This record gives sequence, C-alpha cells and structure tokens, in this order.
Amino acid sequence: MSLNRKLRVLIADDVHETRRNTRVMLSMIDGIEVVAIASNGLEAVEMTMQHQPDIVILDVNMPELNGLAAYKRISQSNPHIACIIISAEKDPSTLRAAMSIGIQNYLIKPFSTDELEAAVKQVSERLEKVGINNTHTDPLHKKEAHLKQLAEEYSKAKRTDDQAIDVFEELTETPDYELRWMQTLAMIYVIRQKWGKLKTLAEKIEQKTK
Repeated sequence: MSLNRKLRVLIADDVHETRRNTRVMLSMIDGIEVVAIASNGLEAVEMTMQHQPDIVILDVNMPELNGLAAYKRISQSNPHIACIIISAEKDPSTLRAAMSIGIQNYLIKPFSTDELEAAVKQVSERLEKVGINNTHTDPLHKKEAHLKQLAEEYSKAKRTDDQAIDVFEELTETPDYELRWMQTLAMIYVIRQKWGKLKTLAEKIEQKTK
C-alpha cells in the first residue's frame, strides 16, 4: 500500500469470535490500524462518526442495524469511507444489494488472512483514487463536527452510558467546545455518581464562565 500513513479500520460483527479473529488477521497486514470494534450496526455508525476510519468491515446480519443499513447511514455523512461486507452465506441478492449502495468488497466467512488482505488492498486502491489524503485535510475539524453530531443525538436521547461520557468528555477537550456540553456532562456525572470527575469539571466550567 502506497499511502503515507496507516489505514484506519473499524470492525463490526455481533459474534465475538469473528471480531477477535478479524482483528488478529488485520494485525498481520502491514499499514493497518484497527481504531474501533462494534458489536452491532448502530454501534458501527456511532463509532464511525467518533473514530473516522478509512475502511469499515461490516457483518451483514447484526442486531439494531444490519450491515447494509449501517453502511447507508455511514456513507451519507462520509461517502469516502470504503466498506467490506462479510457474511456467512453467499447470497446473490445480498451481494447485488451491497454493490448497489457502493460497497466495494464482499467476503464469505470463514475467510483467510490472504483473502482479507486482498480485499483491503482493493478498497485501499479505491481510496487512493478518490484522494484519501484530501478527505483528511482537516481531521481535527472533521472529528469535532462528528462529535457535535453525536452529542446532539445523545442529548436528545438522554443517554448517560459510558459511550455518551466518552463523547462528551472528548468534545469538552476540543478548542471550540460549548458550555452546554460541559453542563450536560456534569449532569451525567451526577447521575452516574462520578464525583471526582464532577469536581474537576466544575472547576473547568467556573473558568469558562469567568
């Protein structure tokens, strides 16, 4: 691969063994960095917004959202992200549906490291053609925009889980963070009884409002 940086990859599969095996295989391929692992389609969409991978590897059959539906959402916000779909069955209709929404490769389980590497090479060549480096000219700004999008969704859903905390904490570390995100994070800390973190955040809010 001729890219001057590692390709960032997200893995999504509801089977733990497949997630683990795929990660191990990717660790054997030069120029690859696994940045996130999801156990369902909805997590895959959220983690893609948060981690900004270059390639997503999605299982067809997953809870919450199947792989094809997840990629549709992902490609709406970032059409340059490449996708490899994996499935236990070679279903021609699923293959056609995948190709019709722009998915670049389709692997049948169980696949070998060589097969996975060939698929990654194929999609990485496509990424080079569309100018992957140009799509990441301002990665910090791009990541901040996605964090804000997630924060809006999590606020509306009143989420207080660990993933929500991660997003709000990361957002409050960005240069142009808004006070409301700190206040939302403070409320989550109260609900989750994270008093040590709340004290530190309260001091930061006080400095912000001076």
